[in-house]
Amino acid sequence: MKIHAIDTAIIFSYLLIVIIGGIIISRRASKNMDSYFLGGKTVPWWLLGVSNTSGMFDISGTMWLVYMLFVYGMKGVWMPWLWPTFNQIFFMIYLSIWARRSGVITGAEWMTTRFGEKKGGELSRVSVVVFALVSVVGLLSYAFVGIGKFAKIFLPWDLSPDAYAVILMLITALYVIMGGMYSVVLTDLIQYVLLSGTAIIIGVIAFTRISPEMLNAAVPEGWKNLFFGWHLNLDWSNLIPSVNDKIAQDGFELFTIFFFMIVFKGILNSMAGPGPNYDLQRILAARNPKEAGLMNGIVSVYLVPRWTMVPAIAVLALVFFSPQLNAMGGKIDFELVLPFVINEFLPVGLLGIFLAGLIAAFMSTYDSTVNAGAAYIVNDIYKRYIKPDASDKSLVRASYLSSALVVGVGILFGFLADSVHQMTQWIVFGLFGGYTAPNILKWHWWRFNGYGYFWGMISGVVAALAYPFLLPNMHDIYSFPIILAISLAGSIIGTMFTDPDDEEVLKEFYRRVRPWGFWKPIHEKVVAEKPSFENRSNWKLDMVNVFVGVVWQTSLRIIPIFIIIYEFKWAWVSALLVAVTTVILKKNWYDKLEDD
Repeated sequence: MKIHAIDTAIIFSYLLIVIIGGIIISRRASKNMDSYFLGGKTVPWWLLGVSNTSGMFDISGTMWLVYMLFVYGMKGVWMPWLWPTFNQIFFMIYLSIWARRSGVITGAEWMTTRFGEKKGGELSRVSVVVFALVSVVGLLSYAFVGIGKFAKIFLPWDLSPDAYAVILMLITALYVIMGGMYSVVLTDLIQYVLLSGTAIIIGVIAFTRISPEMLNAAVPEGWKNLFFGWHLNLDWSNLIPSVNDKIAQDGFELFTIFFFMIVFKGILNSMAGPGPNYDLQRILAARNPKEAGLMNGIVSVYLVPRWTMVPAIAVLALVFFSPQLNAMGGKIDFELVLPFVINEFLPVGLLGIFLAGLIAAFMSTYDSTVNAGAAYIVNDIYKRYIKPDASDKSLVRASYLSSALVVGVGILFGFLADSVHQMTQWIVFGLFGGYTAPNILKWHWWRFNGYGYFWGMISGVVAALAYPFLLPNMHDIYSFPIILAISLAGSIIGTMFTDPDDEEVLKEFYRRVRPWGFWKPIHEKVVAEKPSFENRSNWKLDMVNVFVGVVWQTSLRIIPIFIIIYEFKWAWVSALLVAVTTVILKKNWYDKLEDD
């Protein structure tokens, strides 16, 4: 594809701006580790929310979502629960507040708060570092595949997808290494403004170019229906027959089983709390626990423009790109849908802005992941085991080197990944299947100790890495309960065959974090020492608020989709749900947030 010189100039201008920005703010970021990795905990919650949103507004994820809506229609709305997207609601209501009360820099350092400094606590910390670095590599490989495919189509030079991915990764590395979290937040803000504006414009283009009759002629019966029965019941035989093969390959035909599986998995994943990645990094960077909760809440609002762009691209492709997809036969590639629509429908100038925004979206996901991964190497390996007495200057230099190392490993494994969909499935079902059990137990059960955490995490990660080789024909979604069971068994056995953690550590953790769950023995001892202590955490209220919050988030997301596909009645119903749930959350959640 050849793009106009104006569009090329816009892209280069953006890249130049972020590099110069990284140089300018490098002095501020290089004060100490807290400044480099957490922005000195001075960034306001609404800006951290923009940054967190930008990390989710990535090219790879957008290509995957377009594919889901194209093939599955309104039922594709449920597909993001695979991650799950509603974990933001769990974080908003209570988990990010609990995490921020620790006051640490990384998730591994948080293990010391929970399990102490003895051998069990040390092992738990090591296991989080291992998981964090494995997940960082997986996420960077996922980003590598997406940006390579995208750049090959849009950028004007005749390079391979891998070559483009390497070049853009190195440019991103340059500014994130210099500026740390400050660079991340700066570019995230620029990216969000660029993409949100163009996302709305694409939505307007789709709404004005496509009539209800044109869309109805391009989709099978039931495509517009949000609800479902036992089977998916979408038959593409008369439109694009090979889509039926893709549905069978995805394994989602028995949709009710699939839906309950992702809800079951999603609730457990969410209750495990933020993973050791950029989600947790933003939470720990918040100025206080209340702002950590608000930051996660605003993300669902900030993501609305994305849900204008995704259905717009899907319906434009359905109406205008279906003949080309049909011609591909069995080799149909839905990851080409996004590039086709952008090429066909965006004018000169706007195309450059949008491409710069999508490159920035890649950079946002990538730089956030690099920053989080480097934090574990420096704080939890270099500072803890190699040079405990390192000066701030030495730690910042180590941060530069660690960021470069993470980039290099991410590039190496990016060459080995086959597709966006492949990486998505492995991350959400395999890797996080091993994370879930020990991380639920760490919040909610006082007897769970560092040894249990270590064996739970290690057995889960090993199972996630091994199953693609041992069970190559198993669909990823069915691997989750197996990996979960292995990890849970490791957690329970490791805990029950070792002594409880230090009681003083448990009491301090309970006083500081104030979780709910099976903490009665510790609660009684804390109250005996300090009768005025009060834990206001309320699991029943939190679960009610989570349910209301998920309805709120889902309704926000589907309003623009219903508008794009001309289902105005359902758009109004969704808007009413947003209004009602907002009032409930204001009363039952926001008004009860504590300024601790």
